[in-house]
Amino acid sequence: MTNPLIEALERTPNVLSVELRPPRAELDSSAGMDAWIDTYHAVRGLVRDEMFVFLTDSAVGAKEENNLRHLVINLGTDVPRSHVIPFLTTKHTREYCLSYAESALHQGFPTMVVLGGDKSVGPPRCVAHGWQLREDIRAHVPGLALGGWANPHQTAATQVGYLTDPRFTGELYLTQVVSHYDLPKVEAFLTEQQRAGFTTQGIFGVFYYRSANPRTMAILQQFLSVPAEALTKEFESGQSAEAICARSIRELRRAGVRHIYLSNLPTQGTRQTLERILALV
Repeated sequence: MTNPLIEALERTPNVLSVELRPPRAELDSSAGMDAWIDTYHAVRGLVRDEMFVFLTDSAVGAKEENNLRHLVINLGTDVPRSHVIPFLTTKHTREYCLSYAESALHQGFPTMVVLGGDKSVGPPRCVAHGWQLREDIRAHVPGLALGGWANPHQTAATQVGYLTDPRFTGELYLTQVVSHYDLPKVEAFLTEQQRAGFTTQGIFGVFYYRSANPRTMAILQQFLSVPAEALTKEFESGQSAEAICARSIRELRRAGVRHIYLSNLPTQGTRQTLERILALV
């Protein structure tokens, strides 16, 4: 049985996908419902455009609603679930994680990204590393395609070593977000991957910075490598959020990055924002 995402990554020169964050769990019922309606509209619109959509799990330390349960209830049968890929972190019980994976495949989601999750916030991990949970899931739900994680901001040889380790257990990987300010690190990562003969496809993250708000930058820097000073200068020079994001996509592709996911797009007007970015790419 073919997997649309794996097939697209292997056969298509450039795959552009989107990562969305489900509503926060602490929202009251009314606000939560409104937020999920926006999320459904965004997912449905993107998938109908044949884009792949990743949904996070406890992003930036905040507990999020169970993305799988809401998707099953509200997406309906006219949206191909093969194009929706949920994240799962190790920051749940092992029983929850295995049940989640089993449910994902049963409900028609053939791919899942499994990663460790931030150690500094939220509940503890059920295992020390994401690869351990992927091993457990592969044994329990062998039909599920799995994605792992890499961080180009860290030492390239070490990160590629994690990917080439037989225990990696995955058909693809995603990376921490990078930008046109990180080209030397990205190039080092790609060079090391080529040297190691590693051919599993990766999807590099690009963050849509909506402004240079200092408070937002400070919060993001707890979880991401944010080029705050350089971004501030770009915004102050009159560059739009869309133009900055488009520049990252262009320059990463020139550096040899094939596949990209966009993170932090708004759930209201997602497609319109994406269209403005792509028009500048």
